[in-house]
Amino acid sequence: MGVPADLSIRPARDEDFDALWPVLRTVIRAGDTYAVDPRMSRGRAFEWWMQAPRATYVAERDGGIAGTYYLKANQQGGGAHVCNCGYIVAVPAQGRGVARAMCRHSQAVARDLGFRAMQFNFVVETNVGAIALWKSLGFGTVGRLPRVFDHPQHGLVDALIMLKWLDGEAG
Repeated sequence: MGVPADLSIRPARDEDFDALWPVLRTVIRAGDTYAVDPRMSRGRAFEWWMQAPRATYVAERDGGIAGTYYLKANQQGGGAHVCNCGYIVAVPAQGRGVARAMCRHSQAVARDLGFRAMQFNFVVETNVGAIALWKSLGFGTVGRLPRVFDHPQHGLVDALIMLKWLDGEAG
């Protein structure tokens, strides 16, 4: 699944949330990548990240949380064959291949769960590192939502919709 030898990815457990909360809180409070309330409470974050998704995983390195991701159906009914994921990497682990490993892992998990495609609904255009990573992993930009994200430093910016077919078809 493309996971570096010094990184392990496993299903998250409720008891992991004490270690996950500081990682999530940093990203939530920054307010520059996820379209969530930057004042989100710990309890609400637990629901959002741990309870609402179909699956949540943690990436561990050197005995600590290096990152986390969730996977869920993007839509119901006729759209239930497409999943959606969210990824967060702990600040000290950024730039060390964690997001790439989690994305590869999530694609394998998605296939195992019967999903046929993965869609990122709202990639903020200023998140250039994530966009470059997703493109390098085969995701294509299939849509642009003009001025839909109120970035704390840049004001109104676009968000991208990115898609990858998990069977190798072009997005």
